[in-house]
Amino acid sequence: MNGRGFITISMHELERVKIIEAVVQRRLTVVLAAERLQLCERQVSRLVRRYEAAGPAGLISARRGQPSNRELPVDLRARAMALVRERYADFGPTLACEKLAECHGVTLAKETVRRWMRDAGLWIPRKLRPPKLHQPRNRRACLGELIQIDGSDHRWFEERAPACTLLVFIDDATSRLMALHFTATESTFSYFEAMRGYLEQHGKPVALYSDKASVFHCNSHSVTPGKGVTQFGRALYELNVDTFCANSSQAKGRVERANLTLQDRLVKELRLRGISTKAAANAYAPHFIADFNGRFGKVPRSTFNAHRPLRADDDLDLILTSRVPRRVSKVLTVQYD
Repeated sequence: MNGRGFITISMHELERVKIIEAVVQRRLTVVLAAERLQLCERQVSRLVRRYEAAGPAGLISARRGQPSNRELPVDLRARAMALVRERYADFGPTLACEKLAECHGVTLAKETVRRWMRDAGLWIPRKLRPPKLHQPRNRRACLGELIQIDGSDHRWFEERAPACTLLVFIDDATSRLMALHFTATESTFSYFEAMRGYLEQHGKPVALYSDKASVFHCNSHSVTPGKGVTQFGRALYELNVDTFCANSSQAKGRVERANLTLQDRLVKELRLRGISTKAAANAYAPHFIADFNGRFGKVPRSTFNAHRPLRADDDLDLILTSRVPRRVSKVLTVQYD
């Protein structure tokens, strides 16, 4: 009650006053009032007696304006926040709560620490944090300027056949599928087979972008001949095709996202057509590529096609093979393995 004799109550308390007043005026029974207030009949009877004795003010909680029985001491909050500000300012609420209990004997609920840190400006909820801006890598301008390649090991034929690997070639400028090749495993010779088909159909791209698998990147120079260059890298060097290896999967995101789409759409297409062998899948791949590119392909910024035709001296049988240099000894012998 304020100085003018008015009573401040909430909407919930106002509803309670109206119902109890109706009971006092015999416009409502105690049973119905208990149902509406979700209280027992004895509690409603007590509220009626308090209303008759003190009016609407008798229905207001006597603890209004007083501190809660569960309220923590003010000095405990000040001490905890001082420790967090001094030692754990960059900690999250959960970890800060653990360290307060472990190192300082201050046992608190993590939600309490979270609320105190938020009020003190030591922690910002994730929803209120400014979004992180990531500069996207722009697409290349021309078709064939950069081809992202990757292998996806998956149950492409579901339960109809064992899992196998699909080698995916996708153009960075247009997001077009350039080649799909089903093979047993992601090996150097598998990429040689896929690369031969690509070269014969499209020509030589400017560069290939891959991950750091052993086919493309030499992790141990001691086991790789040719000064740390893999067989696949050596073959592309002879074809005058540059190679780049990504440091993360996100860097070659176009082929990674294409793999997810293929694992959904291509699997279902193979199921509908009853295809359960790698040979049949490779025969169907050009039809799927044409449909896929018609749906998801992008228009490049430049109409120039950066692919270069194979030269007359580009012997793919000689280039796309495994070579190991050996030196002839003084007795005209060669040692291998």
